[in-house]
Amino acid sequence: MENTKSEDLSGWLPITANRKGNWWFAAIHNVIDGWCWYSRFTLWFEMIEMIEMHEIVPGKRFDRYHELGQYAFGEKLGLWVIVPQQLMVQVGCDIVFMLTGGSSLMKFYNIVYPSGQPVKLPYFIMMYASVQFFLSNLPDFNSIAGVSFAAAIMSLIYSAIAWIASLIKGVQPDISYGNRYNTDAGQIFGFLSGLGTVAFAFSGHNIVLEIQATMPSTTEKPSKIDMWKGSFIAYIVVALCDFPVAIFGYLVFGSHVEDNVMISFEKPGWLIAAANLFVVIHVIGSYQVFAMPVFDMLESFLVLKMKCKPSSALRVVTRTTYVGITMFIAIAFPFFGSLLGVLGGVAFAPTSFYVSTKYLLHIFILY
Repeated sequence: MENTKSEDLSGWLPITANRKGNWWFAAIHNVIDGWCWYSRFTLWFEMIEMIEMHEIVPGKRFDRYHELGQYAFGEKLGLWVIVPQQLMVQVGCDIVFMLTGGSSLMKFYNIVYPSGQPVKLPYFIMMYASVQFFLSNLPDFNSIAGVSFAAAIMSLIYSAIAWIASLIKGVQPDISYGNRYNTDAGQIFGFLSGLGTVAFAFSGHNIVLEIQATMPSTTEKPSKIDMWKGSFIAYIVVALCDFPVAIFGYLVFGSHVEDNVMISFEKPGWLIAAANLFVVIHVIGSYQVFAMPVFDMLESFLVLKMKCKPSSALRVVTRTTYVGITMFIAIAFPFFGSLLGVLGGVAFAPTSFYVSTKYLLHIFILY
């Protein structure tokens, strides 16, 4: 009876409700599951680990990150080690996406209507959140494939605009390719902040197992085959997006290049406005990809621990509340993005690299 109940719940929860995913679903989800993929190539081995370990135990699938942790570290310890860090990663990313979406909407408005009534950032964050209130009620991972596809296309277009515009602008006079900090303290803090930002780039690996869980798996064709295809395509797409922007942005603007290259441009206005709109669409999809595993955790807790009945009403209340909380934090702490360095060191890197390596070592010892 308990097994039947567990199977019924798996068919309702967003991660395991739909096993009809394929390699291109994996590709588009992986393209947008993090907006700082430039360090992904240093973690290629770690991606291999995660994909292979999804079905490392015959007849069992580790559909969620914490399930693999529980297998490696024990039922209780694995849960307490993984879940807090994973939530910090995914909720933190969603808050940043709220801020980025609202900021880009504000830039779009200011460029298109320069003489219009000034509107403060919180209102634009609420506009962005209104879309998420609607999309968050889509039932499962595969149902947001269209959103992910649109976000992935926007990534390609935005990146192309950024590096092509940099080339057209040409190398700026009196640029410097040296250190941007003039004091020893500035260099130290800049270095540490850079390490944290790079650590933030590891965040996407936290949902590899959840993406792979959406795929069918048989003895003849295990899920890792499609996951490999999707991940490989995603890496190629991300390389096409990020490397030209990094190379040409630094070439043109030197060591003082902005985190967002488009900030360095003042015209043409229509191009910058369009680029900001593309960013909004991109982070709409990114928010959903990171939020879906959180929805799965919350709904599992409410049904299994709080004895709530699985229903559409429970889903609406849970997800609406989550979107509302991330919106409130984004509005209350508009400097949240500057904390990425701290969050990167505390949670992003440990969950994506150190913890997964521990998985491998523990599982190796067990066998």
